[in-house]
Order: sequence, then C-alpha cells, then structure tokens
Amino acid sequence: MKNIATALVKAQKAFGPALKSSTNPHFKSRYADLSACVEAVIEGLNGAGIALIQRTSEDTTGVTVETVFIHESGEMLECGKLHVPASKQDPQGYGSALTYARRYSLMAACGIAPEDDDGNAATKAPTVSAATVKALVADIAACTNEDELKAAYFEAIKVAGNDQAAKTAIIKAKDEKKGELS
Repeated sequence: MKNIATALVKAQKAFGPALKSSTNPHFKSRYADLSACVEAVIEGLNGAGIALIQRTSEDTTGVTVETVFIHESGEMLECGKLHVPASKQDPQGYGSALTYARRYSLMAACGIAPEDDDGNAATKAPTVSAATVKALVADIAACTNEDELKAAYFEAIKVAGNDQAAKTAIIKAKDEKKGELS
C-alpha cells in the first residue's frame, strides 16, 4: 500500500473543485454531475499513476458501485460498495441510480465535495465585473497546452467565486479551448 498511498496524496493535491454546473429541473437546484466529479479528479489521479475504475454489480432493487484505484505499481485500493435503490424498475430508474451511485462513490473515495454554495444567497457575494470575466476568458483562450489550460481554468474559477454567470462563461471558454487542444 506504500506506492498507492503516496500517489493518492499527490493526486489529491491536484484535485479541482466539483463544479455545480448542472440543474435539476424538478427541484430547480444546481448540482455537480458525474462528468464534473470525474473532471475534478481524473487528471490528478492519472498524473499520479492511478487508474480509476468503478465496478458495478447486479442487484434486483437498484445498483451497487465500488470505486477502485489501481496504481501503476499494481497496488489496488478498493473503496467500499455503495448501494442505491432504483426509483423505478425500468432502464431509466436503473440508469439514474447508477449515475447517482457512481458520482457519490467517486466523491467519497476521493474525499471531494461539490463546491459549497450553502448560505450563498444570504451572503450575496459580489458579482465579478464584465471586464474581469473577459480577461479570465482571454487567459483561457491564450493557453497553448492542457497544463496551461488547467491552471488558467482553476485560477479563473477561484476568481469567479460564487458568481454563477462568470463561472458559466469560464466553463464555456474552457470547454471550447479543450476542444481546440484535443
């Protein structure tokens, strides 16, 4: 366990925030979807020589997922099983349960949480100026490789704070630049 433990510490230092960039139309609330959670950790894990696997197992009432980390040395860390009941016994119910289980198993295994916005409405953080957002987007657009993009993106998100409009513009710019660099 020595190699994988050392690598996990290195990986966690590189984890980014799991951004609440999706909206639940039923509850009108924002949440960090599965792709946001994976995006927050995958580069840190892979950069530390760790592969991420999520095992699933059959279940008649829902789904069971276990997040597993495999280090390039061959060491493996199994993070425990999480069972999520399916709300409906149909493909959509099982698909929703699977996505939910994968997201929460990954966040628990990596020790991350979605960006915290509890109480933000009460504190009403100031908005980021249009000029600042424009400069942050320009910094992202000027990136020439994925490492620069990651650094510019995380800095921009930090500057955006709780300003959702600024975050949306930054995420859009990051996604566009990522597509160009791929």
